Amino acid sequence: MEITLKGTGRKVVIGDGRPTVVIGERINPTGKKRLAAALAAGDLEVVRREALAQVEAGADVLDVNVGAAGVNEAALLPRAVEMVMETVDVPVCIDTADGEVLAAALATHRELNPDGKPLVNSVNGEESSLARVLPLVAEYGAAVIGLCMDDDGVPETPERRLEVAKAIVERAKGHGISQDDILIDCLALAVGTDPKAGWTTLEAIRMVKEELGVNTALGASNVSFGLPDRETLNGAFVAMAILRGLNAAIVDAARVQHYVLAADLVLGRDEYAVRYIRAFRKRKKARA
Repeated sequence: MEITLKGTGRKVVIGDGRPTVVIGERINPTGKKRLAAALAAGDLEVVRREALAQVEAGADVLDVNVGAAGVNEAALLPRAVEMVMETVDVPVCIDTADGEVLAAALATHRELNPDGKPLVNSVNGEESSLARVLPLVAEYGAAVIGLCMDDDGVPETPERRLEVAKAIVERAKGHGISQDDILIDCLALAVGTDPKAGWTTLEAIRMVKEELGVNTALGASNVSFGLPDRETLNGAFVAMAILRGLNAAIVDAARVQHYVLAADLVLGRDEYAVRYIRAFRKRKKARA
């Protein structure tokens, strides 16, 4: 299965055997006081700078989230999506839990790029989420990330996460959404509080890939929450997830992309190490 996301100038294909796609996570005010303050003030210049920096660092797709205290998300998310689309040509991942906000942002995306294909982050197995998000994904021809959680929360076992993934895919099918347009996120939780958390996610990725065959995404940085040297832990975790079947990593591109490229090279997805060497030279030049 392959998903082709379309930005204003660039197409990104997500699929097995292809290079792992990096979805830049930095346009998100969670835990970022300066970004949250700027967004609350309606200042989108920081969004423009982050978009440029992430693409320069190797992000293939940009996640756009403006949800924070004091932010009028309904007014600001469409503007932020517009800012990103005017600044860089990569596909956009629209990130909100509010159905009305999502509809407004998708409408803005279609107006600016009628032939484009964005990614929606996200739907989950909760009944309210399925009813709210899937009709919009179908209406706007988007792709969607499905989170392995439901009305009972995040399942503790990989088997239950697989069940939630199956339920999301089945409900999406009822809305005319192809499995090709679904990425399943098996949810990374902190290993600092649950020693089995990393293994559970990795095993769930393997099971989803083997039994459903759909593409997978992962917001990876949660795995290192509360621990020192988070970059090393995140990088190691992403590399293991790629081996298990991860197709798209939602990460800080500047800190994690070199781990992704290394994993792809070892797995035979970078012929003659072209991407790995190019990125190394680029980082070396930037440091100099």
